[in-house]
Amino acid sequence: MTARLHSDLRFAPAQVLTERRADGTILLRSPQKLGPHAHAVGEWLVQWAARAPSRVFLAERAGEAWRKLTYRDALEAVRRIGQALLERGLDAARPVAILSDNSIDHALLALGAMHVGIPAVPISPAYSLMSKDFAKLKAIFRLVRPGLVYAADPAKFGPALAAVGASTTPVGELLGAVPDRRVDSAFAAIGPDTVAKILFTSGSTGEPKGVINTQRMLCANQQMLAQGWPFVEERPPVVVDWLPWNHTFGGNHNFNMVLSNGGTLYVDGGKPAPGLVETTVRNLKEISPTMYFNVPRGYDLLLPHLEADGALRASFFRDLDVLFYAAAALPQNLWERIERLAIAEKGGRLAMLSAWGSTETAPLATQVHFPMERAGVIGLPVAGCELKLVPAAGKLEARVRGANVTPGYYKRDELTRAAFDEEGFYRIGDAVKLADPADPAQGIVFDGRVAEDFKLSSGTWVHVGAVRVKLIAAGNPLIQDAVIAGHDRDAVGALVFLNPAAARDLPPGQLRARMAEALRTLAAEAGAGSSTHPTRLLVMTEPPSIDANEITDKGYVNQRAVLERRAALVERLYAGGPEVVAI
Repeated sequence: MTARLHSDLRFAPAQVLTERRADGTILLRSPQKLGPHAHAVGEWLVQWAARAPSRVFLAERAGEAWRKLTYRDALEAVRRIGQALLERGLDAARPVAILSDNSIDHALLALGAMHVGIPAVPISPAYSLMSKDFAKLKAIFRLVRPGLVYAADPAKFGPALAAVGASTTPVGELLGAVPDRRVDSAFAAIGPDTVAKILFTSGSTGEPKGVINTQRMLCANQQMLAQGWPFVEERPPVVVDWLPWNHTFGGNHNFNMVLSNGGTLYVDGGKPAPGLVETTVRNLKEISPTMYFNVPRGYDLLLPHLEADGALRASFFRDLDVLFYAAAALPQNLWERIERLAIAEKGGRLAMLSAWGSTETAPLATQVHFPMERAGVIGLPVAGCELKLVPAAGKLEARVRGANVTPGYYKRDELTRAAFDEEGFYRIGDAVKLADPADPAQGIVFDGRVAEDFKLSSGTWVHVGAVRVKLIAAGNPLIQDAVIAGHDRDAVGALVFLNPAAARDLPPGQLRARMAEALRTLAAEAGAGSSTHPTRLLVMTEPPSIDANEITDKGYVNQRAVLERRAALVERLYAGGPEVVAI
């Protein structure tokens, strides 16, 4: 049973040009040339304010109603904010720091800064609101030295602001400025290398890294997206989205897709967490999106509501053309549950799509624009973006080159030098493989993080990404995430994080039995392949820590950071004991 591509949507042909080198390296690129694109993000806003001035661009909850902002009013506000920032002496060396969840004010401030060539620096609210030591926030402020700081809620963000010695400037105060020729001159002076944003990514250890996002990167990437999905230019997208704008998925891929194509973005105040996903449910009951984006954890929490609530299902699928996942591999059981709902509601007339990239690639590097039969395929290279697949430890390490790739890390020249190979390809750190080695046009499959894989004491490689996805599927719906252990040991193990809603009322004895059943199921499927399944697991009682880099606010669990911080628990996992579930 496979949901097919929506028959009314236009997609680029599934084609790729392939070059194979003698050392096993494979080069892949789209046969499409990258078409002309905007010179600056602000160009899209100017265009749609002229073409569809009264169309709603942004909407957010204001009590029971929605506060809505048209393209005309958005451009007026952006010009006023840009003027105010210039009057305060901000420039490329004195950016705007934004401490805020997604909101209209957040969007206007970021667009206002970018409109006049001032970098926007949206910082994860978790660094201010969930952190105990504010270490990451302090490191970012030391590096960036912002010329203006905006905090959405001065009371909530007060301790964080005090920790970095900053005060907040309300957006309303900036809106009082009257635009003059300085705004137009600053906008005209923006070039392809002008820094639009600095987005921070933590990696597994150390201080956050500021990824430079240039105007060229962001504008070229939307042209790449549209050449793979021409339908986005034919029907202005309506999107209900929670994905945070301090990340590239929500802030670049989704936000810029809506803006560049004259769509409407409803800011979803929900999140993929118990007690917050209900906000998403409420919004989706009122607003029917044409495209929906989420991460696997988000679908995991949303699906029970869709399965149980007919009114929600009807609203969600009514106008839906595209359902999209990214940021992590989607477990096959979630894929199949989504398919069943889509076929029941839409008769299969729904495109289930994915893509792949990183903060450093703006983010789109590959894109699915052809039918997929199961989760895992991440598409083909987008127009103007090249992939180099280099043999490494039995896998193919992916590297990326194109107009969408960052020039480097903000004030971190040593990191920048290490990030690129001798041909200028960015070392993204992911492994991929061809879905069909004999036919590269069938697409690329994500094959885990190169740095996460390890060898057992037998010398056999363990491919962490694949083992993790299988374990989550076998433990559905109890296992929400898992960290795979076993480096230099004789068997694979796992540290398991439970789905609180599914495990809440389950007696301990039943929980152990279900965990053991999942391990036995995987062992039976694997046969003699000891490196392909865990033989023991330990349930975590403490959730992943954002301070310790164990998890991002998008819900991605960092394997290496969890294993390092919980080394004592890994020892306990292999020592055995009453709390360890083993077969």
